[in-house]
Amino acid sequence: MNTYLVGGAVRDKLLNLPSQDKDWLVVGSTPKEMLSLGYQAVGKDFPVFLHPETKEEYALARTEKKIGKGYTGFECYFSPDVTLEEDLQRRDLTINAIAQDASGTIFDPYNGQLDIDKKILRHVSEAFSEDPLRVLRVARFAAKLHHLGFTVAEETKSLMRSMSQSGELDHLTAERVWQEWHKSLLTPNPQVFLSTLRECGALAVVLPELDSLFGVPQPEKWHPEIDTGIHTLMVAEQAAKLSKSTVVRLAAQLHDLGKALTPQEAWPSHKMHEFRGLKVVEQLCERLRVPKEYKQLALLVCEQHTNIHRAKELKAVTKLKVLNKLDVWRKPERLEEVLICCQADHAGRLGLESQPYPQKEIFLQAYLSASSLTAKEVIADGFKGSEIRTELDKRRVKAIQLS
Repeated sequence: MNTYLVGGAVRDKLLNLPSQDKDWLVVGSTPKEMLSLGYQAVGKDFPVFLHPETKEEYALARTEKKIGKGYTGFECYFSPDVTLEEDLQRRDLTINAIAQDASGTIFDPYNGQLDIDKKILRHVSEAFSEDPLRVLRVARFAAKLHHLGFTVAEETKSLMRSMSQSGELDHLTAERVWQEWHKSLLTPNPQVFLSTLRECGALAVVLPELDSLFGVPQPEKWHPEIDTGIHTLMVAEQAAKLSKSTVVRLAAQLHDLGKALTPQEAWPSHKMHEFRGLKVVEQLCERLRVPKEYKQLALLVCEQHTNIHRAKELKAVTKLKVLNKLDVWRKPERLEEVLICCQADHAGRLGLESQPYPQKEIFLQAYLSASSLTAKEVIADGFKGSEIRTELDKRRVKAIQLS
């Protein structure tokens, strides 16, 4: 029985990146022996065990055979005679197919260290094409390691294109797609996840709402980059620079979905796109079972981003309507989240990356002025029932006018 540290922990150590999770591979053992040593079985389809003390995962070396469609269509074989090399061969990328034993010795049968040096994301074997989830995983690793200069190998891109065209990606569950998308939002460059999927044709399969934005023109006066899809990638990049919140980053990516619904005869104008987009955002989030807090912010940004862009020309009463719509009195953090998305939208335009966004300060000042007035004061002045809200809004409008 030999135990090896494998996967991300080894890869990240070689890249000098922080790593939280440790995955272990056990060669030459059996489920019976693992249980006798105090390990707890947790794997249903293949043998994974939790260490009795550290609770880290230990998996028996295994091989897999494709027997059906999708990422679940595999038959797992595990036995003491499965070698380290055989187990590593079934992994997705060479940089993830490196192992380290207790003494620190590195085992790298598929030249993962060489690909780390070359900054290449390359599949280990042709078996890569049997698991559609790997297309999304490669896109996520491209986003995670983009800042280090990593790119996807051409032969791996070719496999990903073939997989996107084969119908295999249709078998991915909503949970799996959302899981990989969400993980990409945690990376330094979430836009690379989208662009990598777009390049191989997978975006049209798993996130068609975003894919449909590519090729949709916008007025060059406001959008020198013209293409709405390119703009969305730029906004995603800017949002990641402005906020680490995955909720904010997702909302920024979805803010312009309504532009794909604009009749072509109206192009490049997209009047009312913020309202057309609400249904698309709603349907996308429902289909992928996106958590409620993500959907709520995405809907608000979609609906209100054009109002906030027009902050300089809005009347005080309209500013208050926006603040009320955002429910900032009960959820003050929401204003900052929406404003960050709008700032990213502004900066995500060719040549405007470093331009100031005074609209953010205008709305923050409007909120500070209005929030100084409370219902308690109105009630103290004798107002009752529905009069309270009406009077409070009047006072808040006046406060915004004076700010």
